[in-house]
Amino acid sequence: MAIRPALLVCLMLAVGAPLQAAETIRLSAAQQKTLQVVSQTAGESGGAAVSALPALVVVPNAQMRVIAAPVGGQIDRLAVAPGSQVRKGQVVAQLASPQGLELQRDALQASSQAGLLQQSLKRDEQLFAEGLIPESRVQATRAAAAQAAAQANERRQGLALAGLAPGKLAGSLALVSPIDGVVLEQSAQLGQRIEASAPIYRIAKLSPLWLEVQAPLNLASGLHEGAPLKVVGTDVVGKLLAIGKAVDAASQTVLLRAEVGKGSEQLIPGQAVAVELAGAGSAGLRLPAGAVISHEGQSWVFVQSTGNEQEVQFVPRPVRLLGQGGNSVQVDGVKPGEKVAVKGVSGLKAIFTGVGKE
Repeated sequence: MAIRPALLVCLMLAVGAPLQAAETIRLSAAQQKTLQVVSQTAGESGGAAVSALPALVVVPNAQMRVIAAPVGGQIDRLAVAPGSQVRKGQVVAQLASPQGLELQRDALQASSQAGLLQQSLKRDEQLFAEGLIPESRVQATRAAAAQAAAQANERRQGLALAGLAPGKLAGSLALVSPIDGVVLEQSAQLGQRIEASAPIYRIAKLSPLWLEVQAPLNLASGLHEGAPLKVVGTDVVGKLLAIGKAVDAASQTVLLRAEVGKGSEQLIPGQAVAVELAGAGSAGLRLPAGAVISHEGQSWVFVQSTGNEQEVQFVPRPVRLLGQGGNSVQVDGVKPGEKVAVKGVSGLKAIFTGVGKE
């Protein structure tokens, strides 16, 4: 609320001598009514300290899969789209790949060669037992058979990694979902030619979900793993999983990771939310954001010291901001039960800062 100059001068004169940092602001009942100053008891909405902090909804790493092209080729079918529910083993895309044909051909040739050398090894071992060939020939055949078997096994593993079935030639490769989940992202288009390892879909299981919370260092130091939390504006609850060991140099915050299970369907990966995190102990009290002012690089609140029908008194008090979320802030420097001005604060600030400059 803007204060008219005449009213401000009147209030300054009513205060009297120049106001210093911790001196009292005295308002008559009429002045308090004009400024619309309203006080609230700190901590009256709850006993334990609660911090409202910004958070980001993310999918746990173990619940996410990327479906990529195992070999180069052309996409000739896309069976699902972002938002689709998929089951484990469900075909989600079809890839036409000449490179796949080459892998199958090489696997067939390696398998045939390994079979022929195994037969040759059996024949040479029989001839050696009958004394018809020298041992060196058996050893050479045995080495060749072992090498061919290893090569055939390598080709079979290559087919398995590419998702191709051994024993037959087929240029079309079916890509299947490795988990039950939801398609989050589609990275390729129908008819597109892609290289090996190019991503096509990103699929994830969306329960439970993680919340990545940025918490001030001094608040995070009072937390513990397992502390409960709640997403503001919802009935989604969870618990703290981990407290980061590194501090972000720019924001001086610590990354907290929390897990939410029941009610996680109300959240969407990438969504920005605010969380109320309990368990900070004596790490401050929550106040409406409008109760705190900033002056000369310091945060202040106006604590009501006394009050009656004729006069009410407020003392400016410096506080330390611990966190902010939504329309509330977490502060250190106010005791539970103290009354703090939460409305009409702009008028009190004008008196506090204006007279201090005289």
